[in-house]
Amino acid sequence: MASRPARIGAVIGSLAAATVLTTTGPASAQDPGPAPGESSKAQALERDLGLSPAQAQAREASEAVAAQAEQTAQAQLGDRYAGSWYDADRGVLVVAVAGPATTAAVAQTETVSVQHTGAELDSAKEALDAAGSTAPDTVAGWHVDPEANQVVVTARDVAAAETFVAGSGAAPKLVTVQYAPENPQPLADVVGGEAYIINNSSRCSVGFAVRGGFVTAGHCGARGARTTGPTGTFEGSSFPGNDYAWVSTPNDTPVGAVDNYAGGRVAVKGSTEAPIGSTICRSGSTTGWYCGTIQARNSTVNYAEGSVYGLIRTTVCAEPGDSGGSAISGNQAQGVTSGGSGNCSTGGTTYFQPVNEILSTYGLTLLTS
Repeated sequence: MASRPARIGAVIGSLAAATVLTTTGPASAQDPGPAPGESSKAQALERDLGLSPAQAQAREASEAVAAQAEQTAQAQLGDRYAGSWYDADRGVLVVAVAGPATTAAVAQTETVSVQHTGAELDSAKEALDAAGSTAPDTVAGWHVDPEANQVVVTARDVAAAETFVAGSGAAPKLVTVQYAPENPQPLADVVGGEAYIINNSSRCSVGFAVRGGFVTAGHCGARGARTTGPTGTFEGSSFPGNDYAWVSTPNDTPVGAVDNYAGGRVAVKGSTEAPIGSTICRSGSTTGWYCGTIQARNSTVNYAEGSVYGLIRTTVCAEPGDSGGSAISGNQAQGVTSGGSGNCSTGGTTYFQPVNEILSTYGLTLLTS
């Protein structure tokens, strides 16, 4: 992101420091090389989540099962589905069911009974979204928390946040305000997966390769902006509201892989959404490869430039220049880095624009390998 005044915090990078997913320059036609640098992935998971290589491998397999079970639960429960989350301690997907859960058994999951339906929670969040322009600077954002069966608003000033909620029209019983010293800001100052330069002045990171180019964060450049390293043009861009863009690179060959910043690449196999509670790792040119867990989906973040909706909220850290870079769970693409709070020295909260929404919006095809 170009340097802009930050309402939720300072922009984590100036556009001049945005970054791409290429470790040494424009993507080439070469083979992605050795599959996922398992050693670097293991090191990151051990450093950030305290997982041994064996634990990381077991958890990745368990999370893959949970991701499929989550889709089954949504289809099977219909209107009674109120969200789900992955319980890492027990290695099980927990599914919230509106009303009695005893008759709602779902294979490979544990069901719990909750009071409010997913539709009720979504409605409350939509009311907050509609009133987003009136949110005070101290409100970081809001998201549906299926485990709490509430819409959670995070803010540095709880009283101001409660006033905002009261005026939004959202049902009070569905909303909880929590204090959090967050000051999210769009991330665009150095490099993402690998760096690219916008209009010879700012830098961002490549998110994921698609047929004909790559996807990245919308705050990195407006439609028509030119890039170098790789060389291309922003064919579409949306920010705020959304934070996504796609860049065509007619003279470079995109590769379906992510730089793991340990001399290797992680192959991209698809874009199945991982459940809340799953591990997620991020590649960015400023800080490299870091991991954390998914805290929420469909999260709204309140940037100074305006609210952005439908983001993935995580415990992964990021810093300026990581904007636009890739976030991946196992080998499944999840999103591109939007912004956040904190840093990789003390930790932080980072938000990602879901990749499937970008692909759908622009009719793009994710490259896999």
